Amino acid sequence: MKKKIHQLLVFSFLVLLSSCSKDAYDDYYGRPDSLEPPIYQQLEARGNFKNLLVLIEKAGYKDILGKAGYWTMLAPNDEAFAKYFQEQGITDVNKIDAETAGKIVRYALIYNAFREEKMSDYQSGTGWVIDNAFRRRTAYYDGFISKTINGQPKIFVNANRNGGFYAIGDNNNKYITYFTDEYFTAKGLSSADFKYFYPNAEYTGFNVFDSKVTEADIVAENGIIHEVNKINLPLVTLDQYLEQKPQYSKFRELLENYGLTRYVFSQDATNAYRNFTGKSENVEIKLYDPLLSFSPNNENYLKQADNDGQSDLYTMLVPENPALENFINTILLKNYPSLNVLPQYIFRDFINAHMVQNAVWPSKGQAYNNALNENLRFNFNSDIKEAKILSNGFFYGTSKVQKSNLFYSVYTSAYLDPKFTMATRLMNDGSGLKEMISNINTRYTLFLPSDAKLMEMGFGYNSTLSLWTYINPAVGGSSVASSVARARLLRILYNGIVLTPNGELNDLSGSGIIRSGDMDLPGEYIKWNNNKLYAAGNELSGIPVNIIGHEDQQNGRTYYVDNLLQFSEEMQGLKIKRLSETPNSEYLSFFNYLKNSSLYDPVTGKIQGVELGTSYTFIIPNNAAVAKAVDEEVLPKLIAPTAQNQKDMVVDFIRAHILVNKIASDDGFTTGEFETLRKDSFDEKIYVLVQSTPGTLSFRDSFLNWAHYIPSQSKHLADRSLIHLVDNYLTYTQQ
Repeated sequence: MKKKIHQLLVFSFLVLLSSCSKDAYDDYYGRPDSLEPPIYQQLEARGNFKNLLVLIEKAGYKDILGKAGYWTMLAPNDEAFAKYFQEQGITDVNKIDAETAGKIVRYALIYNAFREEKMSDYQSGTGWVIDNAFRRRTAYYDGFISKTINGQPKIFVNANRNGGFYAIGDNNNKYITYFTDEYFTAKGLSSADFKYFYPNAEYTGFNVFDSKVTEADIVAENGIIHEVNKINLPLVTLDQYLEQKPQYSKFRELLENYGLTRYVFSQDATNAYRNFTGKSENVEIKLYDPLLSFSPNNENYLKQADNDGQSDLYTMLVPENPALENFINTILLKNYPSLNVLPQYIFRDFINAHMVQNAVWPSKGQAYNNALNENLRFNFNSDIKEAKILSNGFFYGTSKVQKSNLFYSVYTSAYLDPKFTMATRLMNDGSGLKEMISNINTRYTLFLPSDAKLMEMGFGYNSTLSLWTYINPAVGGSSVASSVARARLLRILYNGIVLTPNGELNDLSGSGIIRSGDMDLPGEYIKWNNNKLYAAGNELSGIPVNIIGHEDQQNGRTYYVDNLLQFSEEMQGLKIKRLSETPNSEYLSFFNYLKNSSLYDPVTGKIQGVELGTSYTFIIPNNAAVAKAVDEEVLPKLIAPTAQNQKDMVVDFIRAHILVNKIASDDGFTTGEFETLRKDSFDEKIYVLVQSTPGTLSFRDSFLNWAHYIPSQSKHLADRSLIHLVDNYLTYTQQ
């Protein structure tokens, strides 16, 4: 009995103690009376969200929004629903099914809570970036899609990354776009940019798409509510919009049907689908070519940072069918029978020409570059037929095709013609030639050899091994390494690219000489005479290059040729030797000293210090100038002296007349001081001043002696060299 009484007393004490502890616990941890209600209760209390509350319950979000969490809700009021009912032809909220209810509710929910003042700030990985955001990720995503593709039923999910990649566990949530004064001011935008997309809406300084935020910063326990006056259903992606719009079907065909789109089986996605639905179908990922600027079905922007989609999106400018069909017929299929035989890179380049990895705001349209690094060539006042803000990008429907460099330049002549695939391949493989000659703002002349001619001359390409080949037809079929073969062909093609800002080579009926390459990377010199062309190798072989046709492009002219502009592989000394052997040669005296000097190899023609593949200018004093040098004791009287000091005089004289790493001509390109092969007794380089204007070329030594070139006997071609005859000699010691 005592034991039972004791137990009862202990129990009563514990109950009392528990009651006291609970009161203390509640006082410390309980919900403060001053805390605002959660989102659901807050909406309920305000009284003008009755329809939204019905949808929240129907979508299964009452419990989520009625408890803890951290959300921003862009909440449509009852006025917004009244408009929606009228637009949809329904009488009340009960006519909205659960699926639509889920779309409306989830697309109105933004992850994390943001007051209006923070909506324009970007949550970067390193902190807030002020006034750099106009989008937020929502709770809505498309999930698994069932569709018939090319007659085959498929279950698939869209790519959630660019580059042909899919990240497991990322639902590819859609974004919602809004406009604030803070963002517009920071980016130099205005209400005109808003009105461009929504001409019938009013810009208020805080809009969600074309709806107004009628009240901002309604605080709830589990987030922030911004009241809006319109229902915003989830927007489609760029990919989905193209599918819906028949006026862009031709563009979509190029994107979808020529190797840029693929469906790839995913075991992870299949497992998720089977667990979620209980069904047994396989699931694929819809991926786009990794070399496209972006995947039009990817909602995540670049994902270089988790939230980078807050601060930017994609842009596509898509031509309507008539403009694109005209482009296909007149440009793409000029040399191909059908789209089916076009190389895939042409489709890729064309699509990239209409892609921008940024939000292209209408007021600044021409300030942006496309994925080919070209400026956008659209007039945003006249060429844009519709402008749409979609879930992952801006969409502009256009009345014309982007006038891309690749399709309107001399590069196009090779790029869009199957007879020139080898030249195109080399131009495209990082050589820099593509970028140079496709610039439609700079005029070029291109001399273009066909695949047939290149193969006849020993060049080839092994596509299986990705290797260039060269078998020298003149040396018993000897072959060279792939890198050497590529270098040889690159040099030949570069000989055929000439900067011609004024159409200097539009008429080849006369004669002349011109430098190949551009101003940044000067090439070698080539000559023309009565429609025949000569590089140094052609002069040596006596086999010219003939013009067999031409095509004019926006940035110049392409000539089709029957031979290669060959470089010379003989030493320059042999060319000087031949010049000295002509009747009454003015090169004879200089060569007599050269051939008897220690610098010259009579078998190979090599001049010591002069290497094949390096640029030189040979300044050869004529016979009278050499005689003057002898009279003034700069040269010895004997052309083959025996005394060492006199031998050294000859060597120094020859070296002082060879410029290193520079080809000088009378075209005005080369003016300044340039080093010679000669060095003084302190091993310091000796320099010569070159002065060139169109039609004149002069050289001055450090003692102010001038030597002027003799046009009729100058500008002889050798390996990366020009050989000029001059009327004086250059000295390097005080007389």
